[in-house]
Amino acid sequence: MANALNVKPTRMELRNLKKSLDVATRGHKLLKDKQDELMRQFIDLIRQNNELREEVEAQLSGALQNFVLASSLMNQAFIDELVAIPTKEVSLEMHKENIMSVDVPKMQFHYSEEQESENEKFAYGYLNTSSELDEAIETMTQVMPRLLELSEIEKTCQLMADEIESTRRRVNALEYRMIPDTEETIDYIEAKLEEDERSTKTRMIKVKDMGEKA
Repeated sequence: MANALNVKPTRMELRNLKKSLDVATRGHKLLKDKQDELMRQFIDLIRQNNELREEVEAQLSGALQNFVLASSLMNQAFIDELVAIPTKEVSLEMHKENIMSVDVPKMQFHYSEEQESENEKFAYGYLNTSSELDEAIETMTQVMPRLLELSEIEKTCQLMADEIESTRRRVNALEYRMIPDTEETIDYIEAKLEEDERSTKTRMIKVKDMGEKA
């Protein structure tokens, strides 16, 4: 329910309130459009996130199964020694991208050097190792960029959800509080000014009649 604002019923206040109502109405439309666009992009990201998560989880599950199988066929200390030394260094570059006034992360892997041959994928020779270990490491290498992409999308979804909630509160504040209260106050001031005008005219008529009788 709208409540009239506590202002003096003057023509100046009426002009100011009408200007405020115009700004609030235009602001409400812009925020509502922003909210709708955020929701559209958010739904698309959620769909991408679900598809990518299923893909990554399937790959990680396969890699884990191969690791378990390799562990059952090989000595664990030997496996730890084989994978202890990385073949190359990996760095992570991260910057921000603005989407509908939301700063979202963008991340990318950078490798210190490119592998020159198929044999350089692993830091060990194929002798005395199982194919399951090779496949597990290969899968993990392939899934890392996808895992990074998944992290990026999930963080973006979180940030956009926060922005949607913030925008929703602002839209509701304008739609259900500020705009109705301002409209109620404008109606009150207009009615008050009309009443004062009628009272003034009535007094003038009485003064005129009294003057004519005198």
